[in-house]
Amino acid sequence: MHAPERQQEILRLTQLHGRVDVPSLAEEFGVTQETIRRDLSALDRAGLVRRVHGGALPAGALHLEPGIAERDSTAACEKDRIARAALALLPTEGTVLLDAGTTVSRLAALLPLDSTLAIVTNALPIAARLADHPGLGLHLVGGRLRHRTQAAVDAWALRDLADVHADLAVIATNGFSPEVGLSTPDLAEAAVKRAMVAGARRVMLVADSSKYCVRHFARFGVLDDVDILVTDTGLTDRQAAEIETHGPEVLRV
Repeated sequence: MHAPERQQEILRLTQLHGRVDVPSLAEEFGVTQETIRRDLSALDRAGLVRRVHGGALPAGALHLEPGIAERDSTAACEKDRIARAALALLPTEGTVLLDAGTTVSRLAALLPLDSTLAIVTNALPIAARLADHPGLGLHLVGGRLRHRTQAAVDAWALRDLADVHADLAVIATNGFSPEVGLSTPDLAEAAVKRAMVAGARRVMLVADSSKYCVRHFARFGVLDDVDILVTDTGLTDRQAAEIETHGPEVLRV
């Protein structure tokens, strides 16, 4: 089946079921997941579907941001590998900003009990994971709690972060691409992510490859803001090379 025929059938399935996902489509058509992602990106550019994390919705469909449990179970093996690789890139001392994201939370869970880093986070799950680390300097950013992500946002959070000068920010994203940059569904979350990026000497983006070429409502940065992207091997050589032309080093694990 040629790409236009496959894309027409993907469009039909999207309209029929209300949502399609990359792994199921790859199995259905006997092609790679990367091929399906390219198909969905082409349909999205044509305005026929809306790309979302792991798949697509019909064009014009209401985008519902998934909760923590759904996001944490998506690409779980890839997130584990990314978290382990990111852990090895953390400084041995200094201040690290940890963003509210399920991959970042997995990284936090790997921090050894004898770590002496100063950690600043706006994520309640991350703070809870690290509360029993006696050597850490743990700083919890205040603000309004977004229940969907369990993250502190809005003016209080931004005021707290305005006075922070960190050695490294570890940032998650719902979507990233050379064209759109870094994006997330919520404006308040985007503002906090932007403040963390601005408040760090170096920025590490942790994002699985299913988020590549996915765009969301609120943009909070561009790839040039990122020093290193830690992702999985689902990102192709060509895609990694394209990203590196926009600034960040790409580490695929």
